[in-house]
Amino acid sequence: MSIRLLIAEHQRLFRQSLRVLLARERDLIVVAEAADGREAFDLAMRHKPDLVLMDIDMPNLDGVTTTKLLRGCLPNTKVLLLAIHDEDTRIVTALQAGAFGYILMNVDQADLLHIIRAAYQGEHVLSPSMPDRFARHALAAVRQTGGDSHTLLSRLTDREREILACAAAGWSNKEISDHLYVSVDTVKTHLHHIYQKLCVDGRVEAILAFLQTK
Repeated sequence: MSIRLLIAEHQRLFRQSLRVLLARERDLIVVAEAADGREAFDLAMRHKPDLVLMDIDMPNLDGVTTTKLLRGCLPNTKVLLLAIHDEDTRIVTALQAGAFGYILMNVDQADLLHIIRAAYQGEHVLSPSMPDRFARHALAAVRQTGGDSHTLLSRLTDREREILACAAAGWSNKEISDHLYVSVDTVKTHLHHIYQKLCVDGRVEAILAFLQTK
């Protein structure tokens, strides 16, 4: 069994150090590296990794927003957010966005590897050094969030969700059509249906609805 990983971290040295560490493990394969949120989304769409290690403070698109986009496009790809601080609200926001874990950057190497493998198996995880009150609050919040059945997004088909996530990442209709191997007119038709289902007037409102209801 191999776990395919994408590393999304804006600090080059930390990103490269992570790659060296992960490369030592026979079951972990780094398929790509990204220096900002937009690049992380694009590379994830291209490589479809099993798991993304994502800096929460990424430029262009922050880690939480990028997580929401990936959740919309690649539901089978799990995201672990990396952060310096153990702020309660940020942990909750990250998990509610669809992240499978929240890892402090002072985590021990052995713990990091354990978290990666646990997340791959479907377990929501936090750094062992996380204060107990944060862990309880965060995991309770993600359980209360549940799935998408109570959001407007449940009205959309899988293809419509994928197109909307791509639009939210800043892709043009032409870029979306090239990625999905469909015509630009087909993309426009899907977007029209999305606007109707979400009861919005256009692209910007649809993107806001996507980000706010995840």
